[in-house]
This record gives sequence, structure tokens and C-alpha cells, in this order.
Amino acid sequence: MKRCIRCDTHFNKSDWRCPSCHWSPITLQEFPAFAPELAFVDDGFAPEVHEELARIEEGCFWFTGRNDLIRVALDRFFPAMGSMLEIGCGTGFVLSGILKAKPGMRLVGGELFLTGLRQADTRLTGVELLQMDACHIPYVEEFDVVGAFDVLEHIDQDQKALEEMFGALKKSGGIIVTVPQHPSLWSMTDEIACHKRRYTRTELRTKIETAGFRVAWMTSFMTLLLPAIILSRIKSHLLPPQAGENVVLKTLRMPATVNAALDRICNMERGWICQGVSLPFGGSLLCVAQKD
Repeated sequence: MKRCIRCDTHFNKSDWRCPSCHWSPITLQEFPAFAPELAFVDDGFAPEVHEELARIEEGCFWFTGRNDLIRVALDRFFPAMGSMLEIGCGTGFVLSGILKAKPGMRLVGGELFLTGLRQADTRLTGVELLQMDACHIPYVEEFDVVGAFDVLEHIDQDQKALEEMFGALKKSGGIIVTVPQHPSLWSMTDEIACHKRRYTRTELRTKIETAGFRVAWMTSFMTLLLPAIILSRIKSHLLPPQAGENVVLKTLRMPATVNAALDRICNMERGWICQGVSLPFGGSLLCVAQKD
């Protein structure tokens, strides 16, 4: 069902006009906008960042490897799912991977920034896109799965976002989230990426369970690359980036030979995860939880 974010009325209609208070979202560049006051607040995500990300994602081991992990988790825990909402869909790279793997299912992408939505719109066909705030999701009991991939760390009220995700799910649904791990790895890279925090396992589990979920599976990933991540953090402390330099994008731009080598390492790690191994530490965490 749709949910009016102004008066909280739940309704089934083809349009977004609330039958109770008659509020409806405005349209911004063809997208229904539920938080238009935030659509142009870049928070460090300037238009050129989304454009550059869209160019990098297709061949970068980090993004392709994470997509593979997400599909493994979906196949294992939600094999019969028919619908999915992605919170913070950015340029639409995750949704494009799911669309290829599971054609015919209903996919919806919510993103705060219009610059991201415009990029997503160029690479996705048949996917509903809307501008929205993760802390005010305009759906209730609507989806089989809700995903948030490296998004929660950007949100001040991450607990509120998890509670909204819970509400948007059908009674038998669940979530998949990925977040950066280990607060001790905090560096200028996190600040440039506009992170609010890095998570411990305990913190992520506690927040997800507090929102009402039952954690079904949790694993670290980017485990074999953790030594390299630690070294890069030490380097960023010793040699801070120059003013205006986006170290995140700079790191993702790498020679093809290096990218291929890192991809092989991650493939080996992903093989362990596919066999059900839960890795205890790594640069990131993946968690699957079910509405209980």
C-alpha cells in the first residue's frame, strides 16, 4: 500500500494523491518527489560525482563484487521474491544487476538526490524511480525485500531508516544491507565519502533487531583485502589528500591489471561466502534480516 507521508493514511490508488488530506508529491524532472527540499542538497554528492560513479561502476571489482554478493543473498534467503525497494539507489547499478538476474520482478528505486536519479534513469528500463528520504518511506507492507547498500552510514537517523524499512515490508519480507565495518578504520576517506559512522557487528545487529527484525545471516566481506585497506588508511593519515581532491573516486580509478587482480581475490572470498561461511572481519558487513 501507499502511505501518505503527511497524514500517514494508507491507501491503494494508481496515483499518489492522498484520499484523506489530498496531499500529493510534486514532480521534479519527471520523478515524484517526497522530500523536494533535500533533492538539491548535495551533502558532498555533487553532480559530477554521480556521473563519474556511473562511468566507474560497470568495470570496478568493488561494485561488481558487491552486486554478486547481493544476488547470492537474494537467491539464498528470498528465492520467491516478487518485489524489491532499494533505498538510496544512487546511479541504479545494483538495480541494473538485479534486473538482469531476475527479469520480470517489480523493482523500485528511491534516492534522495536528483543527480543520482537522473543517472539511474539512463541505465534502467521498467523500474519505478522516486525522490525520497529514507526516514520517510511512502509505502507500508508493500515489498518482499528492501535493500540499502552502503547507505545507512550516510544517514544521521539510521535507526529511524531501519524502522521505516520494516514498515515498508510485507509480513514475510526481509532486508539486505551492506555497511562499512570497523570504526578503527575511520579516515579522511570516510569524511570525503560523507559517512557518519563505520559499524561494528554488535552495533549493526542491535540497531536491526531494535527495528523489529530477526537477523538471519551476517558476514564480513573484503576480508582478504583488509591489510590493503588498513595500509591505505595509514597513508591517508600520513599524506592527507589535497584540497578538493576526491580520494574515493581516485582510489576507484585503477589500472585494468590491478582491478583484475583484486577481482580474482574477491572471487575467491565470495566462493567461501557462497558456501555459507560467515567471515568474522573485513572492510564491509553484509546482513540479511527478516520481519519477525
